[in-house]
Amino acid sequence: MPPCSAAICLSAPTSLPAQVMLVAGGRGSYDNRAMPNTSKVLLTLGALAALLAVALGAFGAHALKARLSEEMLSVWKTAVDYHFYHALGLLALGLLALHFPGSRLLAWSGSFMAAGVIVFSGSLYALALTGARWFGLVTPFGGVALILAWALLIAALLGRGSG
Repeated sequence: MPPCSAAICLSAPTSLPAQVMLVAGGRGSYDNRAMPNTSKVLLTLGALAALLAVALGAFGAHALKARLSEEMLSVWKTAVDYHFYHALGLLALGLLALHFPGSRLLAWSGSFMAAGVIVFSGSLYALALTGARWFGLVTPFGGVALILAWALLIAALLGRGSG
């Protein structure tokens, strides 16, 4: 553990790649250079996806409420719901990747989850905004990507293809 000039210095268990230091005055530091790249990417994607889900949910609840039909507002809400669920999924994958560094299945799961959010929720957002029903033809491909992401997570947790 590096020397601490702070009042409190907490070390994470040795199985984790980084330390958290709490310093006097409420300012902390965290060196994310020690974080595996897969974790960093998945956590960043998850945080970005969550940020966008909150923003798009608020946009739908406020700006679109008077402009879209009830049916299209329901489509928008479905897009936001799945967007948010899978943002949390990406965050969970990022945390799991800390414990299973180098897991190709976790990386593939994250790739399919991110692509699934873009295709599934993105096509529903586009459908709600434009009313163009052909966007609904794209949505199932995003749904399949999301299902594959969860299946790959299960395979990773069962220990297949972790190298």
